[in-house]
Amino acid sequence: MAIRNLRYSNDEILRKRSREIEVIDDKIKELAKDMMETMHKYDGVGLAGPQVGILKRIIVIDLYEEGTQFILINPVIVKTKGEQVCEEGCLSFPNQFGKVVRPKEIEVVALDIDGNKIRVKGKDLLAQALAHEIDHLDGKLFVDFVEPGTLETVTPENKETKKEEKNNRKK
Repeated sequence: MAIRNLRYSNDEILRKRSREIEVIDDKIKELAKDMMETMHKYDGVGLAGPQVGILKRIIVIDLYEEGTQFILINPVIVKTKGEQVCEEGCLSFPNQFGKVVRPKEIEVVALDIDGNKIRVKGKDLLAQALAHEIDHLDGKLFVDFVEPGTLETVTPENKETKKEEKNNRKK
């Protein structure tokens, strides 16, 4: 396993549509493991092939709870329900966050790492992550969907202030 180099906001590969994976071979399995390791290194919740420079339809997600780690190959959204406004960021846009409308619930059909067809149903954060990562496979980025005026860059200097503001809003 290896940490892969991330691709960032100005990299044109992020705007390209990924190709379907025809065969799940050892190279794809290694890519999946590398993507999971890379995502964990940068404390991400999800990562898509284009974010590591690979135009293949593969995503990894980990909500860091039992049973919430996924490797999905050729994922397709088959159903959505409701809406939620999410504070969202992306490993390809470090320190940038904004409000995005995502499905409240989502259903995705994909292949697992062994080539078995699976169905994943997600709510809340999982629905958000699935929609975000599948968008990456189509060259769509979260900044394309950010509500006007909500995109912010969080720096070490203003990180604590932002955290306090968020906590005060919850009260």
